[in-house]
Amino acid sequence: MSKYVLEDQEKCSFKVNRKAFVDPKIYELEREAIFSKCWLYIGHESELKNNGDFHRRKVGGRNLLFTRGSDGVIRAFYNSCPHRGALVCREGRGNSKVFRCFYHAWSFNNQGELVGMPDKSGFAEDHNCDGSKNLSTVKRLESYRGFVFVNFDDNAISLEDYLGNAKEYLDLVADQAAASENPEAGMEVLMDPQEYSVRANWKLLGENSVDLYHGVPTHKTYFDIVATRGGVMEKDSLKGVGVDLGNGHAVMEYYSAWPRPVGKWIEGYGEEAKGIIDANIERLEAKFGEERAHRIAKKNRNIWIFPNLVINDIMAITIRTFYPTAPGYIEVTGYALAAAEENENFRQVRNDSFLEFLGPGGFATPDDNEALELCQEGFQNSQEVGWNDISRGMNREVPTATDEAQMRAFWREWNDRITFAEAKQEEAGRVKA
Repeated sequence: MSKYVLEDQEKCSFKVNRKAFVDPKIYELEREAIFSKCWLYIGHESELKNNGDFHRRKVGGRNLLFTRGSDGVIRAFYNSCPHRGALVCREGRGNSKVFRCFYHAWSFNNQGELVGMPDKSGFAEDHNCDGSKNLSTVKRLESYRGFVFVNFDDNAISLEDYLGNAKEYLDLVADQAAASENPEAGMEVLMDPQEYSVRANWKLLGENSVDLYHGVPTHKTYFDIVATRGGVMEKDSLKGVGVDLGNGHAVMEYYSAWPRPVGKWIEGYGEEAKGIIDANIERLEAKFGEERAHRIAKKNRNIWIFPNLVINDIMAITIRTFYPTAPGYIEVTGYALAAAEENENFRQVRNDSFLEFLGPGGFATPDDNEALELCQEGFQNSQEVGWNDISRGMNREVPTATDEAQMRAFWREWNDRITFAEAKQEEAGRVKA
């Protein structure tokens, strides 16, 4: 029996041990068994439009350089000089043909090759004959529909196999480019990202992102404001499904009262936006037919890609990643995603819609962060109150979007990976003894 997850289908019971949120040993296991083994999102292809573009990223506890070389190839380098280890790039983003280490001025081109060293006479002529002094490349980098991932496990399965059934929902996001006047321009990330921290365990943010059950009680003020602008909670609002997509991925897909820039207008958007959204729907229907166009335009979806990528396709699209630096502390980065080459006025409407709910000062994010931090505080009682209940919806044949099937999907995968890693550690300890 697992120490961390107790599932009883007959009793419709699913419990998670609160040690999973507070135990430093589990945190260390996660770094090795999850963040060093799974596909992790690093960025979107639209962020590297031109040769020489780069972004400095923290992914899975590593400092990386996300680049497009002069040869047009997208790569990820470990941002660490092979000489003495200093960061090669300190800027957050830019365009450069060369990265120059601040410490000893070793220089590398944007394909990672060592191209300059002060006073070479102190080194052997064949100092870099084997390429070992070039920037070290993350060997596994793959993309799907513009979403780029890295994996620090050279033997990992392909990204497409890893994403599995989640690809259907990433397609629904990427296909929104077809709503624009220039669909060939695709989707683009809007600069700059939002960065903030939360004093809570990383898994709580993932859970919250696919938890529609908390929507109305926690964010009532937002729904009240939307109602004043013509957003009506219809009989189908907050109705939908929660789906286990396999491999720890999950989604909830549903209707809501709020608007959607791709295809749902409310009075608060203004008359100009109405014409743009009507045209969006026409183009989607011409490309995909009425049924799929309706799904893309009208339905919301919150997608959780195991372990730490969330795409909220709701009143705007946000890409959110998060990484723990301690059992009770996470660093979060959020990006807005939209169809490229939108009408300038409509882009402002979209951005306002995004920031109002999803921004760090919006109606949702501060409330959510407060809830997560309250949970983390409550876990101080875990010795006496030791288990979270994640059973909602187990008594239904088809889980709804307000149930917790999405979270159970994550926890089953998490439990398998952690218990396997723990068993390997124990076995290694016995062998050593």
